[in-house]
Amino acid sequence: MLIKKRISIFYFLKTIKWDILAIVCYAILAGMFDHYSIISQVKIPLAVTAFTGTVLSLLLAFRTSQSYERWWEARVVWGAIVNDSRSLIRQVKQFMPHTPEGLEVAKNFAYRQGVWCFSLSESLRKVGDSEKVAKYFERTGVTSVNKPNMILNHHADELAAAAERFDLNPNMQVQIDSSIVKLCDSMGKCERIKNTVFPRAYSVLIHFLIYVLMTMMPFGLEDQSKLIEIALTIIIPSLFIAIEQTAILMQDPFENRPTDTPMTTLSRSIENTILEIIGEPPANKIEPPTTYYIM
Repeated sequence: MLIKKRISIFYFLKTIKWDILAIVCYAILAGMFDHYSIISQVKIPLAVTAFTGTVLSLLLAFRTSQSYERWWEARVVWGAIVNDSRSLIRQVKQFMPHTPEGLEVAKNFAYRQGVWCFSLSESLRKVGDSEKVAKYFERTGVTSVNKPNMILNHHADELAAAAERFDLNPNMQVQIDSSIVKLCDSMGKCERIKNTVFPRAYSVLIHFLIYVLMTMMPFGLEDQSKLIEIALTIIIPSLFIAIEQTAILMQDPFENRPTDTPMTTLSRSIENTILEIIGEPPANKIEPPTTYYIM
């Protein structure tokens, strides 16, 4: 996730450099030919250019709004994961017997929940397992195509065993199980966002209209100044390209990019918090960010 301090403009420019290069080349060539060749007789009414720009603005506004909604939904879901993780461990600690055996169950839940958070973030980003996740599955000897879901199954299995072992009150068991269900719901929401592709045809249409606008601009502007005409032909389409790219970066919040939901940072924070609940020292030392984003 991008943070306020020292935001790198170069990261953003790298994503649109080829579009900017194409716009600059066209603007210079069109500006030169528009003044010094027979093409100068070609005129496009300014109203046509303005109409195209207006349609493009409306489409971009809708596109950006929809992309931000996806990004914000992802952040809200992970906010729920933070709360539900704390609630789960707090319930387990309070409902289990205050004995060494009960405390051991609470520790197992806390350690496993920390692994679940990291496993979910790595699954969504489609990166390899971290050392923490790999060690957990090596220790349990279990393999799965959906590792976060398997960890929740381990939660449920241990809850059932503990309920029978300690003769747990059914109401308490239901409350703990409801917290596990909420975590499963949040996982499903993340998977829905990850696997739902933003309509490609919509992006193609907007990109096409930007280049249509760029093509018409030199022939719809006044020919009083060659430099101003070239500058406007560069600046206006470039701004539209920048807005479109902003929407593209926001629409996929689980792609292991600086604009992602900061799942790794949140997972570390969750793990530290739930370990504190059971009286254990924090597992992660969270340093102040040294770059313009956090992951």
